[in-house]
Amino acid sequence: MSLRESEIKSGPACTTVSLGNYRFSDPPDPSKWADCVHCGMCLESCPTYEQTGQEQHSPRGRVHLMKSVGEGKLEITEDLIDPIFTCLDCRACTTACPADVDVGGLIEQVRGQIRQAIPLTGWKALVSDFFLKGVFPYPSRLHLLGSLLKLYQKSGLQTFARKAKLLRMMPKHLAEMEAILPEVGVPVRKKYKHTNVIKAKGETKHTVALLTGCVMDVMFSDINEATIRVLTRNGNDVVIPQNQTCCGALHVHAGDRETGRRLAKQNIEAFRHVDRVIVNAAGCGCMLKEYPELFRDDPEWHEKAEQFAQKVEDISKYLHDTGYDKPKTELNMRITYHDACHLAHGQGIRQEPRALLTSIPGVEMVAMPNADRCCGSAGIYNLTHPEMAGAVLESKMEHVPQDVELISMGNPGCMLQMALGVMKYGRNQKVVHTVQILDWAYQKEEGKEVRI
Repeated sequence: MSLRESEIKSGPACTTVSLGNYRFSDPPDPSKWADCVHCGMCLESCPTYEQTGQEQHSPRGRVHLMKSVGEGKLEITEDLIDPIFTCLDCRACTTACPADVDVGGLIEQVRGQIRQAIPLTGWKALVSDFFLKGVFPYPSRLHLLGSLLKLYQKSGLQTFARKAKLLRMMPKHLAEMEAILPEVGVPVRKKYKHTNVIKAKGETKHTVALLTGCVMDVMFSDINEATIRVLTRNGNDVVIPQNQTCCGALHVHAGDRETGRRLAKQNIEAFRHVDRVIVNAAGCGCMLKEYPELFRDDPEWHEKAEQFAQKVEDISKYLHDTGYDKPKTELNMRITYHDACHLAHGQGIRQEPRALLTSIPGVEMVAMPNADRCCGSAGIYNLTHPEMAGAVLESKMEHVPQDVELISMGNPGCMLQMALGVMKYGRNQKVVHTVQILDWAYQKEEGKEVRI
């Protein structure tokens, strides 16, 4: 199936521009592939090339395919789907590239073209529309799903399903994910629904807003709680805008750029009156900083997106740059650190989380070889491409030190994937968020019981 010959106009968010055989609105930016000389420096950095050894599954191979469509040498057909959508979009190739070719940005733009040319059909379309359009943009629906999951965990249904081996009826990768699901708590957005500001402890130095996130607030509300405690401990009043929504990363990764733009507009407006937007999920933070890319053909919203992106800060970098109270009580733990792709490669944040951890007395950091190698999570990649995600995870776990108690990181998707790795490969380690460890140190310093 190929693109029809006529140009297709979409909404006012983007102009309609024809670029070779990219005939839909919002085509890829040719400047992104212009500097690629196919030198091969990217090959060793690419998880999918490592697994397959196939050129079309390498960064330079994908750039060649995308460029060929832009030059009119190739059509958008079904053959393009596998190499473009099998990419993890981990951005490691851009870090390795001497010319800083933005392969990840190209991948997302071309996915948008493919999904306009070849939409999902059948059950895949139903599942995608249900979750990406029907659930994630609506916090109340997410909270409802969270409540149902909590009921499943607390009522005995989960225990019964496991003992009766009912989970064997599910696809293997889904059964494995069910086995490592964290205990669902109360979303902080729901908890602080009627609270305008969560006040700093002591003198107020800054006022910040917290992006609560989708998966983070439903599956990892304890991390959001820890983030709030750490921020208020360090002199920050915390605001939680109730009209914020999903960051749109999952939508853009899936090729639904129009929904991504709609969610971006809502978040830009929701955080319009704050100076800082604090994020504790690497994928979300990277997406928020890349909002201007979604509006490159819309001057008004591009300017707003630029102003918004300047406000966005990962929690580890924010604490490191603005100053924080270094804990005084020892934790006495051996910890290794995994670089989430969209924190290290997407935002260039590597040393700040490590600095937070090493500032805690008693913490012994154990270096992880290839710490910035993708774990295979990549949003929902481990659900859409379970075999490749599993192979990438196996390679990752080979580099995780055995003699550590905690594996620290800054992204919820990575936490789920790494927890799966710990379970599958018989490790006795706990997967935690970096801010949780700092929070535990503070709590122990205050004489509170810490349960790690």
